[in-house]
Amino acid sequence: MIRILLIRHGNTALLGRVLYGRMPDIHLDSRGLDQAEWLARELRTRYKLDGVWSSPLERALETARPIAGAQNLSVSIHEGLNELDFGAWMGQPFSELAASDQWIRYNETRTLHSPPGGESMMNVQARSWNSLREISLQYSGSKEATVAVITHGDVIRALLILLLGVSLDHIDRLEVAPASVSEVLLFDGEPRVRTMNQTYGPQ
Repeated sequence: MIRILLIRHGNTALLGRVLYGRMPDIHLDSRGLDQAEWLARELRTRYKLDGVWSSPLERALETARPIAGAQNLSVSIHEGLNELDFGAWMGQPFSELAASDQWIRYNETRTLHSPPGGESMMNVQARSWNSLREISLQYSGSKEATVAVITHGDVIRALLILLLGVSLDHIDRLEVAPASVSEVLLFDGEPRVRTMNQTYGPQ
């Protein structure tokens, strides 16, 4: 049995204001750094981690490092955990996107629409699920292992939607808060969602 802790990175100054996606140099703000430290302490009391894996983006790594450090582990990077590629929408304020018919259609039917020049949610599901399977194989010799996976809100929601067998068109029904933890158990590759959107400390 492999326990996967799906963790969204901590707060950033642009969160909820700009669709920054894969923009470089987006770092945790002071609140996000506090969230990461608090989360590291909480996880240390609740789980013995066997590995910490992260998206390559700065805000994910800044969340992952305290978690790994608290348990004397290093952070491994997996490209499959990267943020969704929002194409031409990257860097645009949500206030401007809200007036776009294309943005509205995208959020209503993510099974049919993708960001202009960007990535479909079905591709996000496929690559992120493949990344979990690849990560799990690293611990296949263990009877039981617990792994922290630090990634992004839409990636986690896409995975949970997949594991719950729900349509991607309902993705906005799931809340995945900054620095939240969703626990998934894999029994010989078969998933079971144990908890979702568990938060600790400052929000």
